[in-house]
Amino acid sequence: MSEENSTSNQSSEANNKAERRKLKILAFHGYIQNATVFKGKIGSFRKAVSKLAQLVFLSAPHKVFSDDGTGDEDARSWWFNAEDNTYSGKCLGGPALGFEDSLRIIEEVVKDHGPFDGFMGFSQGACLVGLLAAMQQKGYLPYTFKFAIFASGFRSGSLVHKGFYDEDIDLPSLHVYGESDSIIPKEMSESLINLFVRPIVAEHSGGHYVACSGSIKDAYLDFLHDRYQDIIGNEEQEKR
Repeated sequence: MSEENSTSNQSSEANNKAERRKLKILAFHGYIQNATVFKGKIGSFRKAVSKLAQLVFLSAPHKVFSDDGTGDEDARSWWFNAEDNTYSGKCLGGPALGFEDSLRIIEEVVKDHGPFDGFMGFSQGACLVGLLAAMQQKGYLPYTFKFAIFASGFRSGSLVHKGFYDEDIDLPSLHVYGESDSIIPKEMSESLINLFVRPIVAEHSGGHYVACSGSIKDAYLDFLHDRYQDIIGNEEQEKR
């Protein structure tokens, strides 16, 4: 697990702002990534949101094995949806091998390092965040989070997850996806978006990555600023 904070400057105004806590976000990487790899790949996002958010990066519990049966410590998966312990976001009707292990790890991290204001995920990690949002809607989680950010998100096709998607999800959410994404086509992201009551959507012209420039960067900042006002602003009002 990896955690980061940004450094404030020395002006009195900045110091006053630094005394206010930031939004705490638990970040979930994609398939065959891990916490360190994901943190490195989203440097632009981290820099853009550093004044508003503190990110905590978590690695999935399962090694992804190569064809020769060797495991790469750096390649991880939140679960597998094929009997040969592989995963594809486009797979429909498969199992969710190891999913419960991921749920246990997340619960432990929230207990030891939380609470977290929001969850953020990319690709398989975004699929996981969508499942957690659906489970929270049903009252299945022993913890809560107040918003979600999805990059190349989609619904899980695993049979055991199908029942999680039968209710609308009333959770503030931002959904970012690429028009040219061939790994998770935009239609898959739109299917997840349709589950949310008031989703905010930001589409870019690129492919399968966490975009963070131009209007997409503005979408992140606007969304997090609103969450900051809702969550931390309300906390400060209650203390007065």
